[in-house]
Amino acid sequence: MARVIAVANQKGGVGKTTTVINLGAALAEHGRDTLLVDLDPQAALSAGFGINSYALDTSIYEVMVDARDVTLESIIQPVRPHLDLAPSTIDLAAAEMELISAIGREYVLKEHLVTVEDRYHYILIDTPPALGLLTINALTAADEVLIPVQCEFLAMRGIRVLLQTIEKVKAKLNPGLEILGVLGTMYNSRTIHAREVLEELRSVFGPKVFDVVIKSSIKFAEAPVAQQPILEYAHSHKGAMAYRALAEVIINGE
Repeated sequence: MARVIAVANQKGGVGKTTTVINLGAALAEHGRDTLLVDLDPQAALSAGFGINSYALDTSIYEVMVDARDVTLESIIQPVRPHLDLAPSTIDLAAAEMELISAIGREYVLKEHLVTVEDRYHYILIDTPPALGLLTINALTAADEVLIPVQCEFLAMRGIRVLLQTIEKVKAKLNPGLEILGVLGTMYNSRTIHAREVLEELRSVFGPKVFDVVIKSSIKFAEAPVAQQPILEYAHSHKGAMAYRALAEVIINGE
């Protein structure tokens, strides 16, 4: 049975999609069968693997709204050895409204993941930069939450709201939900500010903050253009090594 991890933070631009792409690729390098679920209407995760969302006939949108009896299995695409992807399209933006009247609307994704979870060791869910029904579905379906936080003060301001949402989901929808860890991203060790933010995270979350830190690098912007994880685009780069180290931490927690 798969270990389901939602990568969530309602603030955009903190490295959620980058983390899903590269953590997924690192897990796959270890031979762990991994499914990436693109639950963001921006479809950046899908684009990062060269999938043209505008050319898709079906995507996670049809799965979520139960259109034409589209199954999750039918939309999954292999993108690398041991690595599959359930792609998204801009149509998913409409799912928030369409799910409002659905019975058991918070459990839709969970019900679909159950149908494929025996095929994978890990399922990683990329969430949108909002705390709407799509993110709630991800948190309800997940065993754990990984929270990427950009090492800047403004990026920390929304963490309290996210934690409150996680606690509400845990209390009412998914009592087994746990925080896997907080991942410092876009870290610049040359600035006092970044070091102070990282220390503040550690003072608040303690051991939940990963020792692994993802440093800022232009390579993270270049890799999606090449439609590759940084592990392929710059195999020995510090960013690639950091995501490999993060994968090892998670695997060791199996």
